[in-house]
Amino acid sequence: MRHIDEGPGDVGRLEALEPVVGDLLERHLATAREWFPHQYVPWSRSTDFDGPSGGEAWCEEQSCLAPAVRGALVLNLLTEDNLPSYHHAFAVTVSDDGAWGAWLHRWTAEEDRHSTALRGYLHATRAVDPVALERARMRQVSAGFRFARSGVRTGVLPGLAYVMVQELATRVAHRNAGRLSGDPACERLMARIALDENLHMVFYRDLFKAALTIEPDRAMEALLETLREFRMPGHATPDFARLATDAALGGVFHVGVFHDEVAVPLVRALKALDLPETGPAGRKCQDELGQWLEALRVQARGFEERRAALLADRARWEAGRG
Repeated sequence: MRHIDEGPGDVGRLEALEPVVGDLLERHLATAREWFPHQYVPWSRSTDFDGPSGGEAWCEEQSCLAPAVRGALVLNLLTEDNLPSYHHAFAVTVSDDGAWGAWLHRWTAEEDRHSTALRGYLHATRAVDPVALERARMRQVSAGFRFARSGVRTGVLPGLAYVMVQELATRVAHRNAGRLSGDPACERLMARIALDENLHMVFYRDLFKAALTIEPDRAMEALLETLREFRMPGHATPDFARLATDAALGGVFHVGVFHDEVAVPLVRALKALDLPETGPAGRKCQDELGQWLEALRVQARGFEERRAALLADRARWEAGRG
């Protein structure tokens, strides 16, 4: 088996974790259910676009989605579009042989369905500007992805911590975008994609649990740093700041969601604050993680109060216009 050493001890970590990867892959294959993107796209709502087909040009009035949901779906899709770069970043961090390679290729095959299905929905329903979407995809994929650009140190443990957090954050963002869309077809599709993301998160979470038993101090360091510095993989998306702000104000994903539905559930599931095996470095990380979670809780509650006040002001303004 070929290993790529990204830092001290990484070859040993890959070897120690490979049997766990094999077991988790077997469990995943027994649990995952086959599904087909084309069955989730409402093709009956589609019409030809302008261009060689001679159809109708897109205009905003054709979209059935609120601007915040449109922005969230565009951000989600552009994130999914960058799969080739995620595969590469993962492959050079772990291995493309043995159990690691089998999981990597299976994960990639499953993830590839997401952009196919979501783009089909957006096109069929004329939910977003297809020309702007394609231009954004070209810029996004051309920029690529590296762990370091998302605040992640190079190495197996930081990489595993990142994909664990990212899969859960993505699952939550997909599910919330569908739930808030007001379109049953969109909600159905995003719930189906979120199911995939949940299975992927469970794989990485349980793999990281094993890492915590093998190297508790270093794994705790990776977890703490990843949570503190976490950035969604789509942060390099064109117009990311505006799209993320719209998604936050629309309730799709913001610091409160990150605290309540990502950070706290993960820390609890990993029992990260209660690991007895940690040494001095690990216990220090546990103390800092507890303090960080409390600071994040305060930040989240503050944001939610400001968001509620802003939405109330907006509602009063719109009522006054009427």
